[in-house]
Amino acid sequence: MSLAQHLTELRRRFIIGIIALVVGMIIAWIFTDAIIWAMTEPIRVVAAQRGDGDVVTLMYQSITGPFDMRLRIALAVGVIFSAPVWVWQIWAFLVPGLTRKEIRYTIGFVSAAVPLFAAGVFVGWLIMPHIVELMASFTPQGASNIYDSKYYYDFVFKLLLVVGVSFVLPVFLVALNLAGVMSGMAILKGWRVAVLVASLFAALATPAADIVSMLLLAGILTVLYFAAAGLSVIFDRRRAKREKALGLDL
Repeated sequence: MSLAQHLTELRRRFIIGIIALVVGMIIAWIFTDAIIWAMTEPIRVVAAQRGDGDVVTLMYQSITGPFDMRLRIALAVGVIFSAPVWVWQIWAFLVPGLTRKEIRYTIGFVSAAVPLFAAGVFVGWLIMPHIVELMASFTPQGASNIYDSKYYYDFVFKLLLVVGVSFVLPVFLVALNLAGVMSGMAILKGWRVAVLVASLFAALATPAADIVSMLLLAGILTVLYFAAAGLSVIFDRRRAKREKALGLDL
């Protein structure tokens, strides 16, 4: 294909992806009430714990605040709903330029990363209420908890994103190993730092009193790290055997 044909193909797939995103946002908009209700459940729990003496509520600081929050939720959820379409458009555009080996690696990476990211988001959703309740417990008596809607949305979204990405990091380690950037033994030797980082992250992401949740999250992250290290060591050994068979182990 010529450069002009490539640009035409790119534009066509971009338009399809945008249409899918808009449709996903429209569908997500229908469910924004349910999503906002689920997101703000921790606030209602804190309000019930504090009683009628203190104000615990979600606040919109501008006239367009409620609309802005619904729009941001619709965009985030719409991206997820439309992901099969726009991911396929990206994939279909790139595949002709990839080798068979690169295609195989890409499929393996996506097949592992997507479920892990979804699992991380689910875990983040489970620990989010505990964080809100824990932080509210530090409010002095007689004070109120009035949560700005924009800040509250950013907190929930970023928490889910961070925990989701943390679950995908082992896949990136394997990808770096396959690319020859890091050896399996180098990844394995860093297990002490990995366990420390996982423990610190779990301690920050879960309430101090909830030891079970902290240990569970730290354990999951540690197991994923060792799984990535183990796979990398296996790949290194297979690579070494192939190079030896071909006489490339100089």
